[in-house]
Amino acid sequence: MFSLGQENIPTSPASTKGPVKYGELIVLGCNGSLPNGDKGRRKSRFALCRRNKANGVKPSTVHTSCTPQAAKAISNKEQHSISYTLSRAQTVVVEYTHDSNTDMFQIGRSTENPIDFVVTDTMPGGQSHTDGQTIQSTISRFACRIICQRNPPYSARIYAAGFDSSKNIFLGEKAAKWRMQDGQMDALTTNGVLVMHPRHGFSQDSKPGLWREISVCGNVFTLRETRSAQQRGKMVDSESNELVDGSLIDLCGATLLWRTAEGLALTPTVKHLEALRQELNAGRPQCPVGFNTLAFPSLRRKDTLDEKQPWAYMRCGHVHGYHGWGGRRDPVVEAECQERECPMCRARGPYVPLWLGCEAGFYVDAEPPTHAFVPCGHVCSEKTTAYWSQIPLPHGTHAFHAACPFCIQPLSGEAGAVRLIFQSPLD
Repeated sequence: MFSLGQENIPTSPASTKGPVKYGELIVLGCNGSLPNGDKGRRKSRFALCRRNKANGVKPSTVHTSCTPQAAKAISNKEQHSISYTLSRAQTVVVEYTHDSNTDMFQIGRSTENPIDFVVTDTMPGGQSHTDGQTIQSTISRFACRIICQRNPPYSARIYAAGFDSSKNIFLGEKAAKWRMQDGQMDALTTNGVLVMHPRHGFSQDSKPGLWREISVCGNVFTLRETRSAQQRGKMVDSESNELVDGSLIDLCGATLLWRTAEGLALTPTVKHLEALRQELNAGRPQCPVGFNTLAFPSLRRKDTLDEKQPWAYMRCGHVHGYHGWGGRRDPVVEAECQERECPMCRARGPYVPLWLGCEAGFYVDAEPPTHAFVPCGHVCSEKTTAYWSQIPLPHGTHAFHAACPFCIQPLSGEAGAVRLIFQSPLD
């Protein structure tokens, strides 16, 4: 069997090769790349590495009224500041000063320079908005910022809201904001930044944690009644904004997975997934009806239907080649997933093409691809389907449902996944 350790390039911060990597953010619903391809700062995964020069900031002076110093802090484009508008007559301005011990990375919908990782709304099924569609995005232009310690243990902490091109964060009258016991201000953004830390890390033994909301100052709160409600949740003192391997970050329109450098070092690589694909195809699985040999297409052709493409009945897991009886004869139309009856066991359910999960960062182990998510047909290891099937992902303003990480399509059926039954060649 292919050894996972053989071809893993060290990505841990301790590695002396290249810059120190703090971790990576991976967009759920992107199976290895964005639907229209990765371009510049808009891509499916983003590596956070130690910068040549620290750019982190930390709070310093607080101005509690509209003083000339407060106005200067806002207008000074070299000075980071956060403005909390309490009323037309009163604004609290908190100046932020340079922190030589941290690096700051900003995430949001804006393509302006302060944003390091541009994130757009993720559509179920890996679709993307065409140029003709004008759909109102719910992701904030300056959604959140991650502050990483430049020295071991390289901890990463998340905060709601990001600084704009003028190095300011403005929280208007409508934003939920309050003064804390120590006199400092804090606030929530309009649609909020939600975080879920898994229990027992990101592995085959992982269990989902509770979704929480993170404030502008990095405090942790229970969820609001709805996404943009004025009333904040209860503060959770026992929990922190520090990201752990497998933490999920929801920006109300896109969900990101945080993988630490240490976690990635134990994750299968694309080369390993390709070896598993070749091993699966080397077994020459056959269609039990047409007796033709089936083969998963290469990872590079992950979205193009192939004549040897394996299809499966999602109710029972029996794998076939494409056949047109009992339904429409166009495989593209067939993929729209009407119910079909399996010729092997008569179970009725969706009949869909199978696609290998190409984003290695979503895998919790390096085992062979034996199971498929229902109803989309993305194939990966059993433990990986079991993990994601129990994760409730935010959907809309107050709903949650489990979804396939490779295409973000909501899962159905009792388990959300099915074990695939391949037929070996008869010769």
